Amino acid sequence: MSRSFASDNNAGAHPEVLAAVARANTGHVRAYGDDPYTAAAARRFRDELGDQAEVFFVFGGTGANVTGLQALLRSHEAIICSEFSHIHVDECGAVEKFVGSKLLTVRPPDGKLTPALVATRMRGIGDQHHVQPRVVSITQSTEYGTVYTAAEVRALAEYAHGRGMYLHVDGARIANAAAALDLPLRAFLTDAGVDVLSFGGTKNGILGGEAVVFLNPALGAEARFIRKQAMQLPSKMRFVAAQFDALLADGLWLRSARHANTMARRLADGVGRVPGVTVTQPVEANAVFAVLPREAIAPLQEEFFFYEWDPDRPEVRWMASFDTTTEDVDAFIEAVSRVVAGR
Repeated sequence: MSRSFASDNNAGAHPEVLAAVARANTGHVRAYGDDPYTAAAARRFRDELGDQAEVFFVFGGTGANVTGLQALLRSHEAIICSEFSHIHVDECGAVEKFVGSKLLTVRPPDGKLTPALVATRMRGIGDQHHVQPRVVSITQSTEYGTVYTAAEVRALAEYAHGRGMYLHVDGARIANAAAALDLPLRAFLTDAGVDVLSFGGTKNGILGGEAVVFLNPALGAEARFIRKQAMQLPSKMRFVAAQFDALLADGLWLRSARHANTMARRLADGVGRVPGVTVTQPVEANAVFAVLPREAIAPLQEEFFFYEWDPDRPEVRWMASFDTTTEDVDAFIEAVSRVVAGR
């Protein structure tokens, strides 16, 4: 099967990550994170995000979001998020079930929340009949492939903190955002006022595992209990941690993300020249959104699988990965041109 453009989840694991897992598979170490691999990976995160960062490794992205958000909320409190956010659309109600909090959604045209959009859901404050907003949750990069600037993140953090709220970042593709911004992680996370981060690795070459990072460590005081109760505590944590150690050790995370972003830009430039295809969103990370003739979608999916994003338009999403090649991209551009022209 040719490489797909459906999701960066479809890519395999990076060889350097697999090698790190193999190296960790030697002898016995203490379980549940009390091991040198976990300690080393946690130091990598603190090098990137500051000495105050508290790191908790988990199995997956949904588990990371649930664990991080549960540490911030009581069940009568609510999360303000994008209508397109992963916690709202693609996590099967996990936050509502396990955290017990209501999601208050807004519809940003480019996937990005603003203080003005958040303000539209700030209703019923102090009224016992209404849920109370407590967390603003954003996705970086967004589900539309757009990227918050450091100033935009800071504005949201200041708005939230000024109202006794917290800012949570779903960073499933945080590496792609860092590559797009060309900034250190702490510049648009720690220094911008983010409280809790879900740091994604699976979409950037990890075999399996994510990290919950409390940038405000006081908020993570009970996270170890929450992680265990949420069934997100790996017993053989060394194998999750070793992957992150490899990813963060010499910039592999950033090189891989830059490559994926570059491939997405190449794809957007190529399909954007095809008559009948319109790229609908700025290509800032590793996602390309486009509208094309409806009758061209199914034939293209037979050659290179991808998902429809909004069938009513019809809008599709194409994702590049750390292992996408220029040959993959050019072959797909040729297929788009051929199928759209021959419809």
